Amino acid sequence: MQYAIELYFDEETEKKLFHLSKRVADEKLSTKFLEWKTRPHLTLACFNDVDEVGCIQQLKSFALTHKKIPAYLGSVGMFNDTRTIFASPVMNADMYQLQRELHECLKDFDTTGWEWYCPDRWVPHCTLALMMEDAEDNFYRASDLILHEFSKMSGEFVSIGLVKITFPVKEIYTIELEH
Repeated sequence: MQYAIELYFDEETEKKLFHLSKRVADEKLSTKFLEWKTRPHLTLACFNDVDEVGCIQQLKSFALTHKKIPAYLGSVGMFNDTRTIFASPVMNADMYQLQRELHECLKDFDTTGWEWYCPDRWVPHCTLALMMEDAEDNFYRASDLILHEFSKMSGEFVSIGLVKITFPVKEIYTIELEH
């Protein structure tokens, strides 16, 4: 089974990001992201398999030693090969350090095949629309919609969670970062 560690936003920022995904669905361009039933997030790491109990224990310890981080979302981007539309965070040293330390904490789990989520290769993004299964024209229309409706936002990254990558995503455990 495949797993991910996700970094979650504060409630207000999460609502703003979810609204953009909902707009794509409301315009009947794509519902796939909503069907995954996942929260707006940045994926910090992906693993081919984990010991859930052990991973939860490690996340508890990790969260106790890491504080909330300011979150600034300043632009919109796309992965054209998968037709994914996303909001891009303005990166800072705290985010890179958090991700690097998380990987060190969970180094015993298998990341093979997930190189874009490993330190020094991480492409942080908050998915807004997954359009691979939709008509190409819908991808361009959804991109235009998000470009017109997106505005810069700031908030906080407040928690991390372990999810099982199933359809829909199963949130296994979430813990708040220290204040």
